[in-house]
Amino acid sequence: MALRIAAIVALGLSAAWTTGAMAQETVKVGLILPYSGPFADAAKQLEAGVTLYIQKHGDEVAGKKIELIRKDTGGPNADVARRLAQELVVRDQVDILAGFALTPEAVGVAEIATEAKKLTVLMNAATSSIIDLSPYMVRTSVTIPQVNYALGKWAVEEAGVKQAYTLVSDYGPGHDAESSFAKGFTEAGGTILGADRTPVANPDFSAYVQRVKDSNPEAVYIFVPGGAQPAAIGKALADRGLSPPDTKIFAQGELTHPEALESMGETARGVITTFHYTLERDDPLNKEFVDGYHAANNGRSPDLFSIGGYDGMHLIYEALKKTNGDASGDALIEAAKGMSWDSPRGPMSIDPETRDVVQTVYIREVQEVDGKLQNVVIHEIPEVKDPLHGAAK
Repeated sequence: MALRIAAIVALGLSAAWTTGAMAQETVKVGLILPYSGPFADAAKQLEAGVTLYIQKHGDEVAGKKIELIRKDTGGPNADVARRLAQELVVRDQVDILAGFALTPEAVGVAEIATEAKKLTVLMNAATSSIIDLSPYMVRTSVTIPQVNYALGKWAVEEAGVKQAYTLVSDYGPGHDAESSFAKGFTEAGGTILGADRTPVANPDFSAYVQRVKDSNPEAVYIFVPGGAQPAAIGKALADRGLSPPDTKIFAQGELTHPEALESMGETARGVITTFHYTLERDDPLNKEFVDGYHAANNGRSPDLFSIGGYDGMHLIYEALKKTNGDASGDALIEAAKGMSWDSPRGPMSIDPETRDVVQTVYIREVQEVDGKLQNVVIHEIPEVKDPLHGAAK
């Protein structure tokens, strides 16, 4: 595979490399996203973050015009993403690869990024290990272990919880969430009483929640996809008396997205979640971002995909400024290493050794504010690194 890709790249790009990226008037950014299929809304939100940054800062940087070229994977398909990356590199002669709402998309592109030496910006894909697949990859989103390991430790050290049960969806992100929360929780002195995994599609939570109830835990950790599942699991827990304040409910931030809060109703009250971006964060930069996003997207609010795209473009712009417009992968990735800035999400940086994101992790509780349930930040953990890269012991 590597030899075949190398041959394709060499044949397709030899002329372009001869002239060199410095001679180009346009910097082409290939956005690889699931524009169609079940994850199309994630692509829409991520690109909205990208375009908002361009609208705010202009489409020229370091004397070069930014051009977006979009490619649709249709969903979590690594082979399709690999083919699209080849097209972008060979036919469209892009300078930068970006996007990647889903982990398989990023995995499929890694080999192309390495062979073609293209800066590749992971604007969402949150599996920790992806960043190790190519030395040209940099992440501006989050890793699942980053937020959940921090939550596990906080639950013991700050919330005083000693026993918990984990209940997660049975797929990669759920497994990562389960293991990272448990790692932080047990390392801080807590005990996991039991662990269950539910089907990803159309689960009946009743039997699983009954097992949770039978174990009589102080807390339950939840990880489910969005859609109808937050409301369904919230109701199942409440029906069996597993609700705050008697039983603490912990989860990753998607459980209490604004749309999920509406569907969950009173069952969301008191739920504690962890996330790297919170819409309600009281900060001038975030307010400007949210107001601008509302104006550009018919009143819709930004989410984790939006902020990943927005900060991904910030990294691209600032890297190009540092290289004086040199869009070669080697120059851009070196410029990205160690970069730091103030984002609407808060202070963030790129670890110079791992090329992964370092940022504040927020602990939020669903509370009533002005007659409406919303996420309220109750604790901030600054400068959190991904624990699987050896940052947290």
